[in-house]
Amino acid sequence: MLASRRRRRKFASYILIGVGMVLLFLGGRDVFEAHIGQTETQRAFERVDVERPSPFLSHHQSEPPVPLGDALAKLSIPRLHTQLFVVEGDGSAQLRRGPGHVAGTVMPGQEGNCIIAGHRDTHFRVLKDIRKGDEIVLQTRGGQYTYRVEGTQVVSPSDRAPLEPTHDAELHLITCYPFYYLGSAPKRFVVRAELQATPNVAASDIALGDTLKPTRRR
Repeated sequence: MLASRRRRRKFASYILIGVGMVLLFLGGRDVFEAHIGQTETQRAFERVDVERPSPFLSHHQSEPPVPLGDALAKLSIPRLHTQLFVVEGDGSAQLRRGPGHVAGTVMPGQEGNCIIAGHRDTHFRVLKDIRKGDEIVLQTRGGQYTYRVEGTQVVSPSDRAPLEPTHDAELHLITCYPFYYLGSAPKRFVVRAELQATPNVAASDIALGDTLKPTRRR
């Protein structure tokens, strides 16, 4: 009887070790794919010649169409010393490469709701430290746009409010929540930011950590 219990415990320990190794492998694979995806997206983004924009934002400016999966923008959060490269689309293949611009929502700098989604355990883990007042800078082929964080909230996946169109130029960053949850996280973490009317500069004039002084919104 005692030997049988020992065998069962030994077998159970092997199962737990096996499960742990599988989870470790999957986690490592996700981190590796996220890193490789960002490297490839950065190279693709930097190959594009960024046009020098007009001195001031044009909310009605039309960005050139971007194919699904292609590099769309560089996203910087100066206070958090973060730089990410955004791709077009929010499918699983796109989100492995980087944060994804939700197709059908407005492009950065335009009036309306620009939505970018990302994985909480890779690219968007940094959002756990974001706070009201932080600047989020989106640099695209059309120019550079600075948003200021107005707040964050935790919502259920069925809450469609962050996805609704807006009249003003807004940015919503969305990821799963809690950040350190094992398995499929049950909620969503949402960052809401508003576009600031700041002069644009060319991509070559901006380095990570540099910020533009906000002026009065139009």
